[in-house]
Amino acid sequence: MVLTDIATAPVRASIAGYLLGALALLLGVSILGNVLLWSARDRALLAAQERDQARDAARICSDATEDLRDLADARGREAKAAQASARARSVDAGRRATQEIAMPPAVSGDDYASARARLDRWQAGRAQP
Repeated sequence: MVLTDIATAPVRASIAGYLLGALALLLGVSILGNVLLWSARDRALLAAQERDQARDAARICSDATEDLRDLADARGREAKAAQASARARSVDAGRRATQEIAMPPAVSGDDYASARARLDRWQAGRAQP
């Protein structure tokens, strides 16, 4: 039996070497697969985080845009009210100017005294609320 064992020992060693080599190769492939899977998982997680951050930024931007739209609408309403008030004052001022121009000179023959009288009337009109 010793001769048989000696004769088959190189074959067994060779088979064991192949098995170890195959196991090492399988282990290497497994490690490489895990690395690739982890890498893919990490990329997917990173992409999901970036997507969520972009979605949050878009939501914040959208909310700010809506706030600006509301502010612009409010200012537009205020401006229309101010324009209507200014238009009314303008019509009144135009009416008073036409009336003042149509009046004959306060002091005939003295332009300075007439201008002074007009100025006094104008200042009295400004002092009224």
